[in-house]
Amino acid sequence: MSGQDVKSSGAADRYAKALFELAKDAKSTDIVEAELAVIKDTLFQNDELTHVLSSPVIGATEKAAAITAVAKKAKLSKLTINFVGAVASAGRAGELSHMADCFALMCARARGTLQAEAATAQPMSAKQEKDLASTLKKVLGQDVKIETRVDPALLGGLVIKIGSRMFDNSLKTKLDGLNLVMKES
Repeated sequence: MSGQDVKSSGAADRYAKALFELAKDAKSTDIVEAELAVIKDTLFQNDELTHVLSSPVIGATEKAAAITAVAKKAKLSKLTINFVGAVASAGRAGELSHMADCFALMCARARGTLQAEAATAQPMSAKQEKDLASTLKKVLGQDVKIETRVDPALLGGLVIKIGSRMFDNSLKTKLDGLNLVMKES
């Protein structure tokens, strides 16, 4: 697929690939993809859980118990619960977000779509998301699934990441560039 790269350790890619094969056999790739997105969002929103899962001081057994409890509370499928537990038990809990990204990319490839991440200073409306997806489809020649996030530090504008390519049209970057030019003169 054109330029769709996800930076990951070899292990994150291998774990995601193994899960993808299991989910494909169970005809549940869409469900598992959505559930991994829930796990990723939970980690993004919960610094304490992220710290627990990435801490070298906390044992793999405790990490597995913590992430499994979170997955069960979220009422995720048995496949996803077993996966996150196995990942944590193997000492890879800190890589769950990367694994979720790799899995989402594999699903997108299987569907023939590109995966994009769009960051804005304010939440995008449904119309703005639809217009962005339409524009990206015209430019890239493929359907694009957009994951949005809000980053107030951008101040305004938009940052789009598609695979290893990044398009930064944020006000923050423009101001940083202006600041650099002023310092050099």
